[in-house]
This record gives sequence, C-alpha cells and structure tokens, in this order.
Amino acid sequence: MKYDFDRMTDRRDTGSYKWDISADELPMWVADMDFQTAPEIIRLVEQRASAGIYGYTVVPDDWSAAYIDWWREHHGAEFEKDWLIFSSGVILAISSIVRRLTRPAEKVLLQTPVYNIFFNSVINNGRQVIESQLAYDGTSYYIDFEDLETKLSDPQTTMMILCSPHNPTGNIWDRETLERIGELCGKYGVVVVSDEAHCDLTDPGYEYIPYASVSESCRQNSVTCISPSKTFNLAGLQSAAVVVPNEILRHRIWRGLNTDEVAEPNYFAAASTVSAFTEGAGWLGQLREYIADNRRLSEKTIDEIPGIRAVPSHATYLMWLDCSELCEDSTKLADFLRSETGLILSDGSEFGGDGKSFLRMNIACPRERLRGGLERLRKGVEEFRKRM
Repeated sequence: MKYDFDRMTDRRDTGSYKWDISADELPMWVADMDFQTAPEIIRLVEQRASAGIYGYTVVPDDWSAAYIDWWREHHGAEFEKDWLIFSSGVILAISSIVRRLTRPAEKVLLQTPVYNIFFNSVINNGRQVIESQLAYDGTSYYIDFEDLETKLSDPQTTMMILCSPHNPTGNIWDRETLERIGELCGKYGVVVVSDEAHCDLTDPGYEYIPYASVSESCRQNSVTCISPSKTFNLAGLQSAAVVVPNEILRHRIWRGLNTDEVAEPNYFAAASTVSAFTEGAGWLGQLREYIADNRRLSEKTIDEIPGIRAVPSHATYLMWLDCSELCEDSTKLADFLRSETGLILSDGSEFGGDGKSFLRMNIACPRERLRGGLERLRKGVEEFRKRM
C-alpha cells in the first residue's frame, strides 16, 4: 500500500498546540508531525469511538505483547511482560521516576544540549540539574567521557537521563558508547533513565540500539521509557511504557506511577498502541523514507544559506541548525524570523549546553510546506544579516 505524505493537512482551529497561531505564521518547532497517522490506527480509533461508551479501561495483555514483539523484530531486544508498566506519557513517567528514585537536592545528569522539558522534570521536583555538555567539533557531537565521569563521580549525582536517539542533535549512540555509559554509571551507582521515544524515527539503513540490550549491567541499572507517540504521531492519545528489568527498581517505579495517577489508560491509549505496533510497520517504513528525503532537502537548502549550517544527523525529524557564524544569541534570531517571516523555530538556548547558538527545526511535514518553511528561513536570515 502506498501512503500519501504529500497531502497538505490543515490543523488550524482544532485545538492543536502547534497550530494555535496567527494565520500568516508557520510552526516548525514543537515535536509532532503534520501527517495523519497510519490509516490502520485511524480505523481502530473510529471503531472504538463508534461504541459511544468511554468508561474506565484496563491495560490488556496484547498491549505488552505488542511492545515485546515490536522490539524483538525491529530492534533485536528481548523484553519480558513483567518488565512493562503502562504510563500516560514519557515525560509524566520521567517526572514520577525522578521523584521516586532520587531525593530532594540530589543531582540528575543531563547531556546538553538536550530536550528542554527534562530540565522541568528535575528542577520542578526540587532536584538539581548537573550538565555534562556534549562536545561539538563544528560538524558533529560526541560525548566528553572525561567530563561525564567527573560529573557522575559526584556523590550527589544519583540519576542520569539519557536521550537515545538524542534530541536535538539527532545522534544515534553506538553500542560501544552505550556500554561505556553503563560501566561508568554502574561504577558510581547512578541509575540510567533512557528516553527512547524517537527510537523508530531513524533514516533507512540506520538503527538505534536499546540501552538495556547492551549488557546485563545496563539492563539491571536502567529504566527505559518508550512510546508510539512520536513514531506514529499519537501524542494526544497519551500512551507510553516504562521498561524496568530490575525487580526492585520496578516495584518502586510502579508505586510511584500509581501514586502519581499516571498509570491508567484512557479509552483509546492501549488499543491505539496495539494497532500501531501490529499494523503500522508498512506506514512507518514509508514515513522514514519520506523524512530522510526531507532531511536531505533541508540540509542542501540550509547549507546554501550564508551564516547557518545544518548539523548532519540520521535520527528524529528535527534539524539542529548552527547559527554561531550569524549571532551569539539565537533567541534574537528566532524572534526575528517569527516577526519578519512568520516562521516559528525552537530557540536553542532552551536546550542548555551550547544551544544558545542554535535553532531547532521540525521537518516532519508535507514537502510543499517544508519548501515554504525553508524559503522563509532563507529570506529571514538574509534580512537578519542586512540588519546586523
């Protein structure tokens, strides 16, 4: 079956967080896609909606089976049913895990620049963020293991949140890198919470490695958060899973998720997950090809705009744009682009680390819309340069 990702969708006046903007603006920031989800999932949701009774809902056995089969087939990882706990969202789960596995004033390590909401999950719970900034050589990002070990060795550092694949840089961490992280965290008694929400969104030919699959040490000292939300554009249905092989950690997290009331599914959550993982592989395969083509078009276009460069990547649908030659504060550039062209991008300063010299751009949209966004970016940067 051929799926149509070129079809222009209209999300205005639907309560969309992304599209609640002025008529002349174009949002290419928040991480959801402008594609309809797989038709198979739409049919499932329509069938359930037609029942007309939306009462309390259990998590069925086929929910965990769908995760187990998908991760075995697509990622070569073996999960057991007892390891999986339902949650209504990855970030909701991470915030609950921070509360349950750390104490007030302890430190949680983030590899910055990184997804900005992680900071909220730590700081809003009375813990401290400790940053181990990723090294950047002007082309790509990599881990400064000397700095990472120094930060992990601090007795106050009790948790590390790993982003894999990494948002916003698009890094796919290789097995050796993950194994080394696991060794260091095991050495210093630091629990690894791995956010793998973007794991299925890699370019064809590129695959992510689940952190918990790398070694027995990583498995027993890890909590993995996964979801169909990014992959199948289902964030509004609020469904995720927390995978915890270690029985002691799992009990503590299960208690925390239930105490925080984020472990009960809505009427559509579990069923849509099952549909995604049992019927959505064909749709996802074509989506990955489409996003990879969008990425190539974006990199080519952006690299022809004087003053900015696209950091090469092969994961997520997010572009990380190096604006350091153009300005020292990307906040000014982001504000200028919105006011002058209507293009809305994420201000890189929100992501910590060296993010103040970067912008993040969401390219998960029909190609016609992407070309329009890239043209707004080109015109905006040209005008910004004139006024420097």
